[in-house]
Amino acid sequence: MGPLAHGRRPEAVGALVQDAVDRGAEVLAGGEKGGGTGYFFAPTVLSEVDPTARAMTEEPFGPVVLLSSFRTVEEAVIEANRLPYGLASYAFTSSLHTAHEVSETIEAGMLGINHSVLTGPETPFGGIKESGYGSEGGTEGLDDFLFSKLVSQR
Repeated sequence: MGPLAHGRRPEAVGALVQDAVDRGAEVLAGGEKGGGTGYFFAPTVLSEVDPTARAMTEEPFGPVVLLSSFRTVEEAVIEANRLPYGLASYAFTSSLHTAHEVSETIEAGMLGINHSVLTGPETPFGGIKESGYGSEGGTEGLDDFLFSKLVSQR
């Protein structure tokens, strides 16, 4: 786990974690600044996070995983699409039907199903909504630099 972007991030991530705990979340791992020098925050897992917690409504830009339960796939998709962000989403399921349903309804530029490594030099990287417009990488990343033109001559 590498350092955060700058010296303000460990405190900011800690404030998000504390806000979630104050609203009833349980810390399953981490939850505090990392030891030693540098801009580190321990990888953190929170469960039963209230949907109104800041960590559920702001991008944490830190090593925080939020666990929330749901009863139906539709309920999970509604929660996933609730925010104005849409960079990457992840779903884990043993049902091919559920995987297809999620792939059709999740609003994100990238979706990993049953794995968490989405990027490579040959794949497009980009989000939708307030997480970006367009893609970089892969052949899709070249589209914004190209101009297609039909020329027909007799």
